[in-house]
Parts: sequence; structure tokens; C-alpha cells
Amino acid sequence: MTVPPQEYTSVEPPLAAGFPPVTREDWRATALAVLRRSGVETDDPEQALASTTHDGVTVLPLYDAADAPGEQGVPGASPYTRGGRPLPGWDIRQRHRTADSAAVLTDLENGVTSVWLTLTPGGIRPGDLPRVLDGVYLDLAPVVLDAGADTREAAEALFALSGGVSGNLGADPLGLAARTGDASESTVAEGLRVAAELAARCVSDRPGLRAITVDVTAYHEAGGSDAEELACALATGVAYLRTLTEAGLSVDDAFGQLEFRYAATADQFATIAKLRAARLMWDRVARATGAGGAAGQRQHAVTSPAMMTARDPWVNMLRTTLACFAAGVGGADAVTVLPFDTCLGLPDDFSRRIARNTQSLLQQEAHAARVADPAGGSWYAERLTADLARAAWAWFQEIERAGGMAGALRSGLVADRLARTWERRRRDIAHRRDPITGVSEFPDLAERRPVRPPAPEVRAGGLPRIRYAQDFEALRDLADAQPERPAVFLATIGPPAAHTARATFAANLFQAGGFATPASGPGTDPAAIAAGFARSGARVACLCASDKLYGEHAAPVAAALRAAGAQGIWLAGKGEYEGVDGTIYTGCDALGVLRATFDHLEVSR
Repeated sequence: MTVPPQEYTSVEPPLAAGFPPVTREDWRATALAVLRRSGVETDDPEQALASTTHDGVTVLPLYDAADAPGEQGVPGASPYTRGGRPLPGWDIRQRHRTADSAAVLTDLENGVTSVWLTLTPGGIRPGDLPRVLDGVYLDLAPVVLDAGADTREAAEALFALSGGVSGNLGADPLGLAARTGDASESTVAEGLRVAAELAARCVSDRPGLRAITVDVTAYHEAGGSDAEELACALATGVAYLRTLTEAGLSVDDAFGQLEFRYAATADQFATIAKLRAARLMWDRVARATGAGGAAGQRQHAVTSPAMMTARDPWVNMLRTTLACFAAGVGGADAVTVLPFDTCLGLPDDFSRRIARNTQSLLQQEAHAARVADPAGGSWYAERLTADLARAAWAWFQEIERAGGMAGALRSGLVADRLARTWERRRRDIAHRRDPITGVSEFPDLAERRPVRPPAPEVRAGGLPRIRYAQDFEALRDLADAQPERPAVFLATIGPPAAHTARATFAANLFQAGGFATPASGPGTDPAAIAAGFARSGARVACLCASDKLYGEHAAPVAAALRAAGAQGIWLAGKGEYEGVDGTIYTGCDALGVLRATFDHLEVSR
């Protein structure tokens, strides 16, 4: 029996069918009504719901076509906002810090497409390069060096290898000055001279090699903002262009010798906008200097070391996945995912495998590499890109007025600016306005962290290397170092419905400092609660109940706890109550509370 073919026609209505048209004013009216019912008195709901970044960029709750900054071009063409190449996809680049040729080959055989070698006295040395790269098809797998003061020696070792080596020699004298603190005129001048000589050799003899990396991750790791990182990249790149053209290279050849390295964070929209803004600003420099086809900025994005945690390190897999996705969507040419155990020492085979497979999954299974500039056309992403570029350009101009990047490093202008930004960020972290999962929020006191051998030190001196979690993790370390885990007793007053929310909040806060949080259970009898406190062995307590129950029971319970030996008494909520030393609440200085709790216990910090 033959079944005749059937013709199918779409009968689905348009997505917006059946819905009345909604304007921005309609949204404003609805939002305003909700805010006023919530007790917020305002006539501007967009500003009331807006947030401000560390760069002073305002992020609104709603964007529409009126917020778009204008025509952004097409991928692979000026102004390169939408990508430096017409086709999507990126290079999977893995970092190695030890002379382990087997690990390098394993990576390249399992999805990695280029190798980044960090050379240090305690790790890879220039003389190790032939052995580290033994068996690598150098005409297929680019090699990127990061050798610091040994750049010339490492470059010579790479030049000596047979085959068509491609990649980057990693000369970055200004980045090295920022990392080491040696920004003296003689040191920087010598570094620039070496960079120019290597660039000239690459142009004449090694067309597959670039000589210079503008690595601005040091400014990110010092606590800098996105705009500050971008401005330092621009100022450094301009300084290198001046050096190369003064040494006799053409403008196009000079542009072709530079690659830029940025940090990618778990704030995916900020990372996408940062990479797009970087290309936009670099194109502005290119047009001002008359550069031609080589002017598109080549970008290497590295998942942020500053966002990584030593506590609950497995959460780093989620952070780096978000950062990698943002870097790929943002148009990075190469992406490095740092292994989840980076903060603990040298990664093992498993963590390196997860790092490279994160990228393979995003490219091959999630299809993130199939679309060029997927953020393009998003009113939010386009506006954020333009606003970030504007903020970065203003800071770049300030650096140029200070004598360029070398002068700004010598004068302390850059260090002071980054320090101020870090202090603002640090306050937000302390107040948990910028929460860190597994550390300042939802800590796991029973975690058993993997043990890793120590990694070779990359640098010493110069700009500080911070991690966002460092202050909370220092308190966790202090708690772990005590003979017995310190505890904060939760005096849960009333039935579970009255105290559970605040008890959960208090447990989360105190556990972030490494404190155990035994609880009394439901009840209102001061004597029974004090007896539970005595049995717990704790010396600090926190009252947890509703405001109504506090009015009746807070003072007598606090008195009973004090009589039972409590050296410090907190209360979860706001208000003043007799016998209570302080309060904890959403937005309070959580680090200050934890440090004061250690002081109650007379534990030296």
C-alpha cells in the first residue's frame, strides 16, 4: 500500500499573537506600582532598579532599541566590535608550568590546539623547550611563551627548533615591570629594545610568529576593573607600536606583532562587553595611525585567577565554564581555561582534562562556536560595550597624559588607581553584595580538598596578586587551625516557622568564617536554651527569631546565655535589644562580624 505524500503548512501563530503591544512606559508604570507597594518611594523605576559597576557604568533593568549605540559593523571588519574574524570559533589553548612533555602531548591529542608555556626558575627553563616540545607538530600547534626576563633566551631556543613554528614569543616588558615592580627607565628601555629586535626577526624570517604579548591580567589580579584593564591594554599596546615603528617596522607590521591577553570572569556579560570594547578601541587607534588589514586586535582570554577559590575548589569548574563561554561569545581568538585546582598548586591529569573538555563541550556540544558574535544586536550588550569603552578611553587618556604606561607605572598612578578599586570591591565582598559561592555563601565545613604539589612561583614584587575569596578563606584557615572547631550557638526562639529563615541566614554567615553552628531547637524557655548552649561547648551565641518574638524573649534569653558563659551575643535581624552585642542582617559587614566573633573567643588573627 502506497501512502501519498502529505503537504504540511505552518499553522502556528506569530509568537506575539494574542498579546497586546507593550511600551517602555507601560513597563515603567507597572514597575513603579510594584516598587511603591514595596515601600520604595521613587518617580524613576529604572534608576531605582539600576546598579553601578566599579567603572561607574550604570546597568539598567531594561533596554530597548533606543539604547543601541548605533551601527556596529559586521564580524571581521572595522570597527571589529562584532569580532576580529568573519567566521566563529576559537583556539583552545592550555597552559603548562612544568617541563612535562607527556602532559603537553596528552593535551594536544585530546582537543587542545595550542600550547602556552610559562617559564620560571623553578619550572620550565629556556633550555627545556626542545624536550618539552619533543613530538609536537610545530607547524600545526602554535606555541606561546611567557618567559619574563628570560624572553630573549627562550625566543632563541624556539627559533632553533626545526619546522614552521607559529605562536608568540611573549615579549612584554611593561607587563613584566608591572608584575615585578621594576619600571626603571633603563630596565624598560632594554626590554623594549629586545621586543623590537624579536619583532623584526619575526617579520623578516618567521611570518608565523608574533613577538609581543600585551598581558594585562596583572592589572586584573591586582583588583582592577574591566575599564582599567582595557585602558592599561590600550596604553601598553600604543607604547609598543611607538617602539616598533621607531625601530623601522611599518605600521601594519607593528600591529601584526601584537597579541592581547585579558581575564575572563564568571560575569559573562561584563566579559563579553570587555572583549568587544577592546577591539572597538584598538580599531580607533588603528584608524588614527593609518593601519591597514592587520589592525584587528588578536585576543587571548584566560579565565580569571582572581575569581578562583581554594575552598570548595570544584565550584571553580562552574566559574570557568561561564568565563569560557563569555570569552568565546565575546570573540576571543584563543581561550585558556585554568584548571579548577589552580589555587592549590599544580593541576593533575583529571583537572587538566576537565579544563580542556570544558572548551570542547562548549564548541562541539553546545555549539557556542557556530555563530559569529551571538551577542550582537542585544541592546544590553551593545550599550554595555559602548559605555565600557567610553570609561576605558577616559582612563587611557589619563595614562597618556602621565607620560604613557611606563611613566604611569613609575609614578604609582596605576597602582594607586587599582588599589582604590580593589578596596571598593573588597567592601562589596565583605558585605556579601558580591557573593562567592562555596566561600562567603553556602560554605561546606566538611569538605576534603585535594592535595596538590606546589606550583612554581610566577613573579614576585610589583602589583599585588589578590583573589576575591582571600579574606574569607583566611578566616576559614584560622578556624581550621584551632584545636577544636570554634562554634556559634544558634538560640532558635519559638517554633520553626518563626526562626528557620534567620537561623539559616546566621548559619550560612558564621560557617563562612569556619564556625560550626549547633542550634537549640524550637522553644522559648531561657533556661532550656542556656542549657543547650552550655552543652554545645560554644562561647558565642546568636539569637534567631521573628521581630515579634524578639520583643518578648530577646532580653531574657540573652541574659540566660550570658549567665551560662556566653562571651559574645549576636542577633539575626535589626534593632537594639538588651544584652545583645551586635546584629547580623542582609548587607551587614560579614567579615567584620566574623572577625569580631574571633575576638570574642580571644583567638589571635
